[in-house]
Amino acid sequence: MTVNKVILVGNVGKDPDIRYLEGGTAVCSFPLATSETYRNRNGERITTTEWHNIVLWRGLAEIAERYVKKGTQLYIEGRIRTRSWDDRDGNKRYTTEIIADNMQMLGRKPDDAAAMDTQAAQAAPQTTDKVEEPADNEDINSNDAHPEEDDDLPF
Repeated sequence: MTVNKVILVGNVGKDPDIRYLEGGTAVCSFPLATSETYRNRNGERITTTEWHNIVLWRGLAEIAERYVKKGTQLYIEGRIRTRSWDDRDGNKRYTTEIIADNMQMLGRKPDDAAAMDTQAAQAAPQTTDKVEEPADNEDINSNDAHPEEDDDLPF
């Protein structure tokens, strides 16, 4: 028996990028930062941050397009996938992604939540979608979107 399960709680590094494939299938991607803080031997607080490439499909992608913004705290459940492609120069490139099966928004509501339909805003973060992998010819091209290191994140 093998298990490929990832659970992350982190902050979105930039606004989600959504695309629609042929046939109208929605796919959304964004970086998610998770941080760990500890004290070293000298008692100094050290924080390390890991960046994860999150990919959402279909209904989850559409929900992320409407409600997820840079800085949003999310709970993500999914599986890890590494894929490869040849770049323009013929070099083999790799990327590791988290294919999300479940997403929940955490933290306080955004300031403009009053303008949203309250019932829809409460139901949307709890929506889950089981996703199917795209066929190989339907795979997305990733730009290995990593936020700039000097990006001022709200955490």
